[in-house]
Amino acid sequence: MDIMLKRLINLFSSRPVEPKSGSLTVIPRDQHNISRKNISPAAIKIIKQLEEAGFTAYLVGGGVRDLLLGGHPKDFDIATDAKPEEIKRVFRSARIIGRRFQIVHVRFGREVFEVTTFRGHHEDVAHAKSKTEEGMLLRDNVYGTIETDAARRDFTVNALYYTTRDFSVHDYCNGLEDIKNRTLRIIGDPATRYKEDPVRMLRAVRFAAKLGFKIEPNTAKPIRELGSLLNNVPEARLFEEVLKLFLNGSATATFTLLREYDLLKQLFPGADTAIKAGDELGAALIERSMINTDKRIRAEKTVTPAFIYAALLWPALQHEQKLLEGKMPPQAAYLEACQNVISRQLARTSIPKRFLIPMREIWDLQARLPGRQGMRALRLLDHPRFRAAYDFLLMREDAGEKLNGLGSWWTAFQSADDEQREQMVKDLGKQNTTSRPRRRRPRKPAGAASAE
Repeated sequence: MDIMLKRLINLFSSRPVEPKSGSLTVIPRDQHNISRKNISPAAIKIIKQLEEAGFTAYLVGGGVRDLLLGGHPKDFDIATDAKPEEIKRVFRSARIIGRRFQIVHVRFGREVFEVTTFRGHHEDVAHAKSKTEEGMLLRDNVYGTIETDAARRDFTVNALYYTTRDFSVHDYCNGLEDIKNRTLRIIGDPATRYKEDPVRMLRAVRFAAKLGFKIEPNTAKPIRELGSLLNNVPEARLFEEVLKLFLNGSATATFTLLREYDLLKQLFPGADTAIKAGDELGAALIERSMINTDKRIRAEKTVTPAFIYAALLWPALQHEQKLLEGKMPPQAAYLEACQNVISRQLARTSIPKRFLIPMREIWDLQARLPGRQGMRALRLLDHPRFRAAYDFLLMREDAGEKLNGLGSWWTAFQSADDEQREQMVKDLGKQNTTSRPRRRRPRKPAGAASAE
């Protein structure tokens, strides 16, 4: 990617005229590095079918951006002047989704593409109230031209359009210059755009972390002040945004930026409170989990959101449990702490049961893994959530928590044969016997035996 970026910089630095914001700059085929070989054939077919039906259509957004950066994107979005109903008439497999922001999903084989109609400015159309008092858009189905569509997009690097007519790139917002400078810049007034859709603040963090770009100062300035607007975003949508933040291969950088811009407290207030109160082990556990997540994604291994949530809520769970242990027995304190932490989190982001239940099992097994006597170790090994709980245990140790070599024991136990496992369990019994002080039977007072 770095080599491609250098080529891109050389090409654009040789241009004699710098484009002004809002003006169109066309980069012809021989002056950019996008190759049709790296574009999904199905995406090209969709564009051609729309054009054959009398419409114009472009590849737009992150796919174009990543192609220019030398990447190999898997998702390609398409923008067109066709209305959603017209798109649906062109493609039998099309499905209109969304109310606030209507888009069309077009299926080609196993691939699904987002096709959107060019957006227009709300101020240009007289209609019923479409914004809240805070400025958040309630409806966004005002249609316009490619020029207004570019101005309505979030960041300049996402407002780049690729056409298959002559294979050129159309830049309306100086996005190419920001790619060259590795800068993430919002289009328009930052505060106004964040108020229209507070999720844009999370997108700024996500793109900066993913691309390794710096957030332009004016784009960054209102984020800390306006972060509380995320309270107005539905819990289900924030859950989807959390997955995008932490499952794109740059979770470590994302977590750092969320803390830097004080957005962690908007998504995970319990973790933010515990960390700010000095929970270094909790912060280290989350960081180790993010590093591990990035490694797994880059190795194309699966990562479950249950593990991500287990790590992000663990500091809050530990903090809550300590507060309750002075008031009730440890097991009761743990159960109530779990309920309290989960209830508070559900008020911020939803957690579907298919992830919530495994998350609880990962937590529950942390208390069971130290108990390995008899047949317990073998039963734990057969638990469907053992592997995730074991990985979580290793993260805790790696973060600095003192667990008396528990992770190493389980690592050895998994690779041992039956005879070795039996001996390991017996050795635990010996350790417990030697470490436990012998209890002496109290002496009977003189004459007690005769009295009996």
